[in-house]
Amino acid sequence: MSQPDSATALQERQTEKAYTTKAFAARSATSPLAPATIQRRVPRPQDVQIEVLYCGVCHSDLHTVRDEWKSVMPTVYPCTPGHEIVGRVTKVGSAVKKFKEGDIAAVGCMVDSDRTCPSCREGLEQYCDTGATFTYNSEDKQLGGVTYGGYSESIVVDEAFVLRVPKGLDLAGAAPLLCAGITTYSPLRHWNVRKGQKVGVVGLGGLGHMGVKFASAFGANVVLFTTSPGKTQDGLRLGAKEVVVSRNEAEMLKHAASFDFILDTVSAQHNISAYLDLLKRDGTLCMVGAPEKPLELLTFPLIFKRRSFAGSGIGGIKETQEMLDFCAEHGVTADIEMIKMQQINQAYERLLKSDVKYRFVIDMASLK
Repeated sequence: MSQPDSATALQERQTEKAYTTKAFAARSATSPLAPATIQRRVPRPQDVQIEVLYCGVCHSDLHTVRDEWKSVMPTVYPCTPGHEIVGRVTKVGSAVKKFKEGDIAAVGCMVDSDRTCPSCREGLEQYCDTGATFTYNSEDKQLGGVTYGGYSESIVVDEAFVLRVPKGLDLAGAAPLLCAGITTYSPLRHWNVRKGQKVGVVGLGGLGHMGVKFASAFGANVVLFTTSPGKTQDGLRLGAKEVVVSRNEAEMLKHAASFDFILDTVSAQHNISAYLDLLKRDGTLCMVGAPEKPLELLTFPLIFKRRSFAGSGIGGIKETQEMLDFCAEHGVTADIEMIKMQQINQAYERLLKSDVKYRFVIDMASLK
């Protein structure tokens, strides 16, 4: 009779399927991110191994590291965040067809899905009926434990979830497109934002500045709403035709019942009904910001003009590739501030104060 596997034998077998790489990780909700060693799987025939060159810093990273979404997505520690990844392909499996060594590739918020449900078959893997496998803090179905993100030297991803970075895009500026970009591009495309429409963008941060750029590139008449008068010039520079300070009731009233679509990127508590009042009949307000606490919603603004209040996540792989190609064609990238990996904890504190224009990107060469 065979003996059960010992813990050592199991570990040895696991080691055969994995290699180690440098990373930064948080070990608890209150501990700073610090140097760590994580495991990556040895590439399978369908896998692409990528050296991470740049990784954007998303507010979701901070929420996850500090376990602020524990009621919905509790964090498993140690946690290595990062889902705005641009890098160079260093190895491809024997079955890989779309990439070769040396190519510039990208990885966004997902690394797998069930691929069989109706959502996946429609190219909407982000809404996978059994749950997409996210780039970090998701079940790792190959190695066990959880997935680890882009705050690391390298990552291994199934070819089906790797994106091609078109030539001509600034690589550091392209990294935030993998989350901030697609999170704003997808709803604007879904609700068919187009030339001649009046479109509002609420908030000018990592998401909001991309929303302004995309809506403007689609030909819409863009109005930015902000609580910060100091952001007026930036809003106009990014493509808004007008900037409204939302605390000014007279300015808000001027725009009553005039918008076709409003994209709300704010993750803090705010008066959502004030923006619903700005929609035309049959207009839509779409949330992409994720406030920690429920928003108070008055139903009469919805009822009286058949308005819609909606939400949207990221895009599927096909749509994300479409967005990257659009960005290359139209010269759209994020406004960024480059940091070293060792500055990440200070960057998080600045992020809490909205002290960045408008996305931190980590130069991963600093990890070596």
